[in-house]
Amino acid sequence: MIDAVVFDCDGLLVDTETSWTRAETAIFAEHGHGFGLDQKQIVIGKTLAAAGTAMADYFGRPGEGPALAQRLHDLVAVELAAGADALPGARELVSGLRGRVPIAVASNSPRAFVDAALISAGLDDLFTDVFSADDVEHPKPAPDLYLVACAKLNATPSRTVAFEDSRTGVASARAAGLFVVGVPSLPGVELDVDAVFTTLADPVLTAQVRQRAARSQNGPPSNSAGT
Repeated sequence: MIDAVVFDCDGLLVDTETSWTRAETAIFAEHGHGFGLDQKQIVIGKTLAAAGTAMADYFGRPGEGPALAQRLHDLVAVELAAGADALPGARELVSGLRGRVPIAVASNSPRAFVDAALISAGLDDLFTDVFSADDVEHPKPAPDLYLVACAKLNATPSRTVAFEDSRTGVASARAAGLFVVGVPSLPGVELDVDAVFTTLADPVLTAQVRQRAARSQNGPPSNSAGT
């Protein structure tokens, strides 16, 4: 039985990591660097500010984090304006949970980016509760976003499931005490999770989550042997 389910957004529900990657690739090129899997790992899942700092450190340009974060913001905004699709299985899984168990989104992106991604992917109608990096003082990998989501959903963290695709997000959910399901958005990257799947469309994942949500909706079985 579970109290709630909380989803990351970028790279988990919506195919926005391709948008972020194009923007990041452009910035790395502007500074004379290539961009591959190793470089992606230093920025994926981070807030704009944290990604800017990480890039500044990588480029050997301390103090330029805020400027790089703003550049990343501007490029990603252009990319998202072109639209992004829901990832395979996202709508089906969320639709199957909606009404059975409280659900929410907890994303490290700015509010405007999260809203744009969900609207573009046609998922905005499924979520009443959406939390972004703008809603907490300490975003992921700190536990704050998941703790805020659990509090709003009246859910006990240890009885709440988090879906994440990055190490940063997993660290946040772990720190908050949630059960973590990993669906990695980068190939070959291992996540410290309780369960891992390659896609939200995995039939085993769908069946397990819906079964547990149904149990939670119906409550624990009665003890027919009781007095």
